This record gives sequence, structure tokens and C-alpha cells, in this order.
Amino acid sequence: MTQDERIKSIVDYMKLNRNISMEDICTLYEVSYDTARRDLVKMEADGLIVRVRGGAILSSMTKSVSSYKDRLTDAGSKRSIAMAAASLIRDGEYLMLDTGTTTQYVAEFMSTADNVVVTNSIDIAGVLCDKPQIATHLLGGMLNTWHRYAFGPRTLEMLGDIRVDKLFLGTCGITAEGLFTTTEEEAYLKREMIKRAHQVIMLADSAKFEKSLFHRVCAFDAIDLLITDADPPAPFDKLLQDHQIEVIVASPLPK
Repeated sequence: MTQDERIKSIVDYMKLNRNISMEDICTLYEVSYDTARRDLVKMEADGLIVRVRGGAILSSMTKSVSSYKDRLTDAGSKRSIAMAAASLIRDGEYLMLDTGTTTQYVAEFMSTADNVVVTNSIDIAGVLCDKPQIATHLLGGMLNTWHRYAFGPRTLEMLGDIRVDKLFLGTCGITAEGLFTTTEEEAYLKREMIKRAHQVIMLADSAKFEKSLFHRVCAFDAIDLLITDADPPAPFDKLLQDHQIEVIVASPLPK
């Protein structure tokens, strides 16, 4: 077995067990202590694990996120979350849609009238172009072509003059410390959006839990409602209750 094959197998083992010891590696793969150590050193360098005394634990830190187009092709349960979110929208409400594939599906499912929608997503704006009953305000700024949203000082300046009834907020990761995203500019932008909304609705599929990234957006006390696709795991169920966050578990869409 090559080192790459062994590392793949170790990762699969840790996905089930969350940790592995040096002795486990030596026994499972019939390798020496030095070989097991070299495997863990390489895995840590690749961001796969965190080395601890006597072994390693699976890293919860995500260093990157797939491109917007790649995430859009993997709809999964995002559409069911989006449909549940769209059902909360009422005629005439002022809304803000954070950039993201799930929030784009919210725009697609919208069937209400006389809404005003603010977004920094060029794709969400494109969807809303086909809904003449909705007035769309597209925030300006520098374009992030990987995630397809506008950001920067001008975007934040425009947000300063806006107030909305509801914000539909996406996230890249959730830990006990709150919501996380990959870049500093996106974290600042999300925080400003939160300040401008009377109600903050977080949209997060179950894969986002226990995933940490470089920048924290906010703590749980900034969130009013969570829409997800499965009951939140411990300890998140208690954290959400403690912060009085209402949880809606979206039903799967019929196939």
C-alpha cells in the first residue's frame, strides 16, 4: 500500500472514529512507528488532521469552499431548505438575500408580490429579473468571480442606508462559537447585513455543523431562526435552545 492509499484509508477510518492513535496506524497497516509519524506529518501539512499527543484528530477547519457553480450543481437538501424559507415571505416585505446557492433557490421559489429585495449576488439578481412583481436592489462593489458576489467598501457603504424586514443568511460553517466563513471581507459583509435586518434567518444544511473556517461572522445571539434539513446534533440543539433560536427542519421535496 502506497502512502497516498494509506492516507485515504486513514481519513476514512477517522470519519467514523474522529481520531486515531499511532498504535492504531501501526497495527491496521502493518507499518513502523516512523512510517506512521510521516503519514500524520503529511496529513497535517495537507490540512486533513490535527496532530495530538499519541496520534491525531480529524480537522474541523475547512480552508476552502468549492466554486459557486460547483455548489449549485450539488443541490441536495438545499432546495427543501429554500422552499421552507420562501414560505415565510409575505407580500410587501422588504428582504435581503445573502449570496449563496441556498439563497438563490429561495429567490427561485419566491411567489409573493410587491417585495423589495436587496442582494449582493449577481445570480440572485438574475433570477429576480424574471419576477417583475419584485423590485431588486443589487449592491455594487468589486466582483468576487469565484463566489459571484459584490464586496468591498462601496458595498458596505450602500448597506448603511438600508433596513429590511428579513435577512436570509447563508453560512459556510457552524461551531459552538457561531457562524464562520472563508474570507474577512465576506465576514464583515454578513455582519453588516445582520445589523440591517429586523429578523435574521439562517439557512444551513446539516453538513455545515461542526465545520470551522478562518473568519467568524457572529455568535448565535445574532440569529432569530434556523432552517435546516435535519435535527441539529448535540451540543447545537442545546445552544440553539439557550439562545431562543427557533428551528425549522425542512421536509424533503418529493422526487
